[in-house]
Amino acid sequence: MRVRIHRGTKEIGGTCIELRADGARLLLDLGLPLDGNPDDVGSHPVIEGLAGGDDLLGLVLSHGHVDHWGLAPLAGPDLPVALGAATLRILQAAAPFVPRPYVPARPVEFTSGTTLQFGPFRVTPHLVDHSAYDAHAIEVEAGGKRLFYSGDIRGHGRKAALFEKLVSDPPENVDVMLMEGSSFGRLDPDLSFPTESEVEQRLVELFGEAKGLALVAASAQNIDRMVSLYRACKRTGRTLIIDLYTAEMLRATDNTHIPQSNWPGVALYIPQYQRVQIKRSGRFDLLDHHATHRIFGEGLTEIAPNAAMLFRSAMLSDLDRAGCLSGAVAIWSQWSGYLAQERGRALMAELAQRDIPLVHAHTSGHASIKDLKRLARAVAPKMLVPVHTFAPQSFPEHFEAVALKQDGEWWEVAA
Repeated sequence: MRVRIHRGTKEIGGTCIELRADGARLLLDLGLPLDGNPDDVGSHPVIEGLAGGDDLLGLVLSHGHVDHWGLAPLAGPDLPVALGAATLRILQAAAPFVPRPYVPARPVEFTSGTTLQFGPFRVTPHLVDHSAYDAHAIEVEAGGKRLFYSGDIRGHGRKAALFEKLVSDPPENVDVMLMEGSSFGRLDPDLSFPTESEVEQRLVELFGEAKGLALVAASAQNIDRMVSLYRACKRTGRTLIIDLYTAEMLRATDNTHIPQSNWPGVALYIPQYQRVQIKRSGRFDLLDHHATHRIFGEGLTEIAPNAAMLFRSAMLSDLDRAGCLSGAVAIWSQWSGYLAQERGRALMAELAQRDIPLVHAHTSGHASIKDLKRLARAVAPKMLVPVHTFAPQSFPEHFEAVALKQDGEWWEVAA
């Protein structure tokens, strides 16, 4: 088996890995760089046969974050795209709401532990703990070699048991492990990230202190965080207000243990910009699924002092009209780096104009260095290659058998 990492040997995001064996090729992820523009040809990996034909047999997506699938639309409609069944449902549910929707034309749905065959490649996904729902590590066997790609992984979310299971029962006889290292350069090697349960407790404390509406800026696709929000609201007697997009993300999980728009303690408010989106797309059918607890402007005003709202800056004009921002607090519950970007700075300015304080309650979607070391010891690969990291040079001091590779370089999985 030969391997080429198109992007990811020295940066987080834009991950794309190409495998070759017995005259055939397979892709693992096809992501957009974190600061990338999908129209920028310079960010596109040079992959033969991506538009169709040739010996490229398929694309396997580890999970539903844009930095792992954002350039998948470059693939021709005939290329099979393997992804988790729930990930496909989430992409389909997001399509009416996002500016660049993507749903593969030839999806191949998988679930954890089911093995797929692409020519000489035997692919087995392993469900893992990550901030994206339905995230998988990918095991690939071909040409008598075994490769294990961690994808994005952590051990401190609500699915931490999956990480422990992987550590206690790892894939065997791994020749090369491609392991993410997002936390290198961002976390002291001896420290750990807060658990999702600790984030929930932080939300409970902030909700208890808030005099008015709690505006929680979080990704609706971070299902762990949606559970934390619901539980924190329940513990503090607040109503959780979600929008139509969030309601659809929750419904797409098809999981009876995940909060839904018709659960007690949940209210659905559709902001003006989403009403416009639905009108333009003609997807009025979506409203039928979420009519039970829908509220309008007057209802929003009434419950705001005792509510927490999943919040985006585009909702501010609705909240201004409803006059429900007195005593409000904003809680940033996602990566703090977004606040340094243009949209983040604009949001902080909007909040400052309204005298709304901004506080934080978040944890990483990626494993601590301590947990990565546990995983590497358990898998015990013959070769460990860093991916999805800004600090590959740090790996040799923490792991055995490290091999540093370069973007675009073909290399052989050694015997």
